[in-house]
Amino acid sequence: MRIPSRTISGLLILALVALAAVVAVVFATDGGGGAGDTASAGTDPNTTTLTLGSATVGRPIPPGFVGLTTEYRGLEAYAGANPAALDSVFVQLVRNLAPGQSPVLRIGGDSTDWTWWPVPHMTQPPGVKYSLNKTWLQVAAALAKTLNARLLLGINFEADSAKIAAAEARALIGGVGRNRIQALEVGNEPELYASFPWYKLPSGQRVRGRPRTYGYRDFIADFSNISRSIPSSTTLAGPSLGAPIWIPLIGQFLAGNRRVGLATLHRYPLKHCSPRARVTIPEILSDASSIGLAATVAQAAATAHARGIGLRIDEMSAISCGGVAGVSHSFATALWSLDALFAMARVGVDGVNIQTAPGSFNELFSVGQANGRWQGSVYPAYYGLMMFAQAAPAGSRFVKLAGSAGNQVNAWATRGPDGTVRVVLINKDLTQTRATAIRAPALAGTTTLERLQAPSARATQGVTLGGQSFGSQTTTGQLAGAPNLTFVKPTAGQYVVTLPPASATLLTIAAK
Repeated sequence: MRIPSRTISGLLILALVALAAVVAVVFATDGGGGAGDTASAGTDPNTTTLTLGSATVGRPIPPGFVGLTTEYRGLEAYAGANPAALDSVFVQLVRNLAPGQSPVLRIGGDSTDWTWWPVPHMTQPPGVKYSLNKTWLQVAAALAKTLNARLLLGINFEADSAKIAAAEARALIGGVGRNRIQALEVGNEPELYASFPWYKLPSGQRVRGRPRTYGYRDFIADFSNISRSIPSSTTLAGPSLGAPIWIPLIGQFLAGNRRVGLATLHRYPLKHCSPRARVTIPEILSDASSIGLAATVAQAAATAHARGIGLRIDEMSAISCGGVAGVSHSFATALWSLDALFAMARVGVDGVNIQTAPGSFNELFSVGQANGRWQGSVYPAYYGLMMFAQAAPAGSRFVKLAGSAGNQVNAWATRGPDGTVRVVLINKDLTQTRATAIRAPALAGTTTLERLQAPSARATQGVTLGGQSFGSQTTTGQLAGAPNLTFVKPTAGQYVVTLPPASATLLTIAAK
């Protein structure tokens, strides 16, 4: 997240808008929706109609689809430094995103290449800023055990040392436990090594991790060389890329590194890596930032699946380079995260890790101790992740929606393993209320409506999910307050719902 080249350029965004429209027509899963507490036939001539199909499409949503990613220093900042007394609020906030499942936590990011396990008789590399120790390993192991989590752990690649990589890998495997590590991810955004400094000399001279001529083939060869030093019993992940120009070449990387058992990429729709950069609420809510973003990795997912492995977007947020004050913590990011997760799942991505970096503007929550008690503040984007977790439980498949959802409204439908159908409707219009009729002729089970809403798209407080919230502070990591779920019945085989500006709704129709 240190530079702007990982984000989509203006020209690419324009192209993706057009591509997104094609994806919408082909898959018939986006476009549509309105939320509210009504369920009548309605007479509004502006009401659009969507019809739930009977067939499911796409791949089942895997367990642990929604995960988190943080830096190496972030582990103890969130979980605490005492493996025997972990931060209970943080633990619960992770559980909320993968209820009844094994969550996937990725620890790495920029700090992947700034971290090492000290090697005897070796001088600390000048680009290394953080040293792992036994306490860190104990905290990681305790957290993984408590959550029954699977960890993605970064291995220093920019140091270009097989000895350093091997020592770090052995320490992580021995300290955390092989069975708790989903994969070791070698390096972080290697496409940047030749462009941005790894460290500075005392003279102020900037030193890069690779020469300016460093290219994709060099990277593949380097990766193959370093990976040979890592114990063969452990799955490797990569290429950990974020640059649009390298992503289409992922097939070459996988062909040249057959030890890789999980393909990983990074995606940020919007950039804010210079003082002149500006990010707006409408840009966050644009289809280019969700459906268009997913379109950039659709082929990579197909390539990974053709080789029998998964693709995980193991670093994603609405805005790169730490986010933007006031914007990254706005309610617009809740709607974006909900929409983007559905879009990623629909193109075949096997999981997404949303970035949360302590002290940054794109942090999902902040946690700490007060008077010996854990407490935390939860920011709007996290609410969108929670609604997705409710709407797309593990094993769910997408249900086709035929018809139109209306302008600036997206709709997604899933059917769970128990037959329950869930329809999410997202109104991204900042000023207009929308109405949509959901035709479900084959369904007649108990149906509820749940809203995700806030005072406005720009609001940083006052967010509620089903009438509940975390408030300004939470000591439990759980939603509090009386739930506000509305039981509804269809009229003439359809549900007509209204959706206020900048809000979302979840319509849950239980199996008969």
